[in-house]
Amino acid sequence: MTRALAILLFVAALSFALGPFLAPGFNGFDPDQFPIPQDNPPAQPAGYAFAIWGVIYVWLIVGAGFQLLKRADAPDWAPLRLPLIVSLVVGTSWLAVAQISPVWSTVLIWVMWAGAVMALLRAPERDGWFGHWPLGLYAGWLTAASCVSLALLLAGYGVTDGVLAALLALVLALGLAVMVILRRSDAPGYPIAVVWALVGVVVGNWPDGPVVVMGLALVGALGLAVLAWLRREQVSAGS
Repeated sequence: MTRALAILLFVAALSFALGPFLAPGFNGFDPDQFPIPQDNPPAQPAGYAFAIWGVIYVWLIVGAGFQLLKRADAPDWAPLRLPLIVSLVVGTSWLAVAQISPVWSTVLIWVMWAGAVMALLRAPERDGWFGHWPLGLYAGWLTAASCVSLALLLAGYGVTDGVLAALLALVLALGLAVMVILRRSDAPGYPIAVVWALVGVVVGNWPDGPVVVMGLALVGALGLAVLAWLRREQVSAGS
């Protein structure tokens, strides 16, 4: 069973990376997919920030290949496999669903986030370049992306305006990030991905976007970077 899950994880990583080819042409939600069109929503990072997906796809495949070839029977690798498989399988269909339904794609991206974070928390301390590094980038970006998706729903369906939705999403993302960083301080890929997304929000709103959104994103990015560094130093000193 352990080896079967190792094989399935590698297949799921390949399938996940093929997702953009199975649903080509997706460049974010169409503004008109919402009852209230979302043109340049303040919660969304600048377009360049999404380039991190290329790194995530490749690194997840490399990590999945490593665990299959070198750690298929290793007990410390076994706990992360099932939640990561669930996340990647759901993620394979995410782009196709997002082109049809922002609501269902938001549900799916939170499932992806839950699986990714669970896998990260279960990842072994050793083999970091193949384990917690790619998992950290994946879970970190999903932390931001899932909150952005929720913000678009709140504003797009008239629950709040775009600025308040962005602020709520940022607060939620920061809260989730703090919890993960405190639990997994040895996984620097996670805060790097979240900070990357937050800086993307600042750039996406510059220069004419809401100052309060840019300010919270910038302060949040700096705060997470400091927290991650301090927490890592604290754990290193105690070991």
